[in-house]
Amino acid sequence: MTKEIFREDSYAKSCTATVTAVNERGGILLDQTIFYPTGGGQPGDSGMIETASGQSIAIATTVYDRDSGDIVHVPQSADNLPAAGETVTLSLDWPRRYAHMRIHSALHLLSAVLDYPVTGGSIGEGTGRLDFDIPEAGLDKAAITDELNRLVEEDHPLSMRWITDEELDARPELVKTMSVQPPRGSGRVRLIEIADCDLQPCGGTHVARTGEIGKLVVTKIEKKGGKNRRVRIQFA
Repeated sequence: MTKEIFREDSYAKSCTATVTAVNERGGILLDQTIFYPTGGGQPGDSGMIETASGQSIAIATTVYDRDSGDIVHVPQSADNLPAAGETVTLSLDWPRRYAHMRIHSALHLLSAVLDYPVTGGSIGEGTGRLDFDIPEAGLDKAAITDELNRLVEEDHPLSMRWITDEELDARPELVKTMSVQPPRGSGRVRLIEIADCDLQPCGGTHVARTGEIGKLVVTKIEKKGGKNRRVRIQFA
């Protein structure tokens, strides 16, 4: 399995790796990576892979292989792909990734401000949204915006730790998402904590402090069914 550097260090922008395979669709598999694969509402990373000979390979996105679970780096072109055993250098499209990190952390704050079960969500470079299971309407965009920005300005630190599957089973209140459960099977689950604000399972990439998120605005609150409310945010 690919070593997931991004799990421990969201700020790693480059690394070296060894090509373990190129699959039948031209996807590049590596022994380790800084590229986050699509999942949990967060898009897969893009960037560049450079071979020892100086060949640059643009990576359009990164995904999980459905069968093996390996991380696949999807090139923009099928030309000049590396061979298994080659040493390569990875470089993220950092501005895009960092925008994802900021929005992802902002959505965790939103789930703390609106303490309701989450039914869905998505992350973009400057926008994001969460869907909530809320019996009654009446959400106030301005009030939610003010509370989000208060938490951003307080500059709360974010941290990561692991717990066992059994520990998570004993604390079901940590899981806010109704439709998507944390991945199990490895024996442990990753938690993201925003000090004094939020604690929940998450495999995505995040900023180190809420102050890095920057000013936010709630742009729209939509009714999506009898009890579902979609709240959209973006950088102000």
